[in-house]
Amino acid sequence: MKTIKGPAIFLAQFVGDKKPFNNLKNICDWAKKLGYKAIQIPSWDDRLINITKAGESKTYCDEIKGIVNEAGLEISELATHLQGQLIASHYAYDTMFDSFAPKELQNNVKGRTEWAISQVKSAASASKNLGIDVMASFSGSLLFHTMYPWPQRPKGLVEAGFKELASRWTPILDHCKDNGVDICYELHPGEDLHDGVTFERFLKATNNHSSAKILYDPSHFVLQQMDYLKFIDYYHEYIKMFHVKDAEFNPSGKSGVYGGYQDWIDRPGRFRSLGDGQS
Repeated sequence: MKTIKGPAIFLAQFVGDKKPFNNLKNICDWAKKLGYKAIQIPSWDDRLINITKAGESKTYCDEIKGIVNEAGLEISELATHLQGQLIASHYAYDTMFDSFAPKELQNNVKGRTEWAISQVKSAASASKNLGIDVMASFSGSLLFHTMYPWPQRPKGLVEAGFKELASRWTPILDHCKDNGVDICYELHPGEDLHDGVTFERFLKATNNHSSAKILYDPSHFVLQQMDYLKFIDYYHEYIKMFHVKDAEFNPSGKSGVYGGYQDWIDRPGRFRSLGDGQS
């Protein structure tokens, strides 16, 4: 029987240039004082970890673990959400996603995609060096712009999209398998993998790759009006990680889940998701 270890905290939304959020030691001390037992590290933030170096050097990973352990914490996982997003990005979103890449690769889709692939592979190698067998990520999105389409999608578009998505991810999944690491895709609106059906499509397109798993976050299912408990019945064998935070859906008479930007500013509680943690 497996037991839940934690609570842990995902550091992505807290790290910054001011103390105590400006480096790994300080933010670990802060998290420990709050009562957390572990941290999930965003691999794209050099203030916490150099993921390229971590993928190459076991000694460096031991140093990272030492800083975390000295604060009385463990590393639960590494996260590669931003890099994963760039592995499969539709050109309509190029401007918005450019900020996820280093400045020298912005306005260079091919270059930033190659960088993202290298980064996720480095994170898998680093996970092995850290003694961790799961890693969090986003799938990226080639197809989400076709959701609720007008005009209707041409026949075969979705199949072609998932075939391309699988072709981009399969070499990365193979690298993860070689390192004994599973990728837990956070099923999230805006991603090609955003619910159970899309995960199944992806799994089929990758020939049921053994390293493709799920990061379960029910708050994203509230937004989609899904039965997030029934989801567990269907996919429990694939769930290897989860995020937990408060979320509530407050319907408006003016807009729905596709609501305009101004409505999100005027009524930010319409869909509220408070914090982002992992346990």
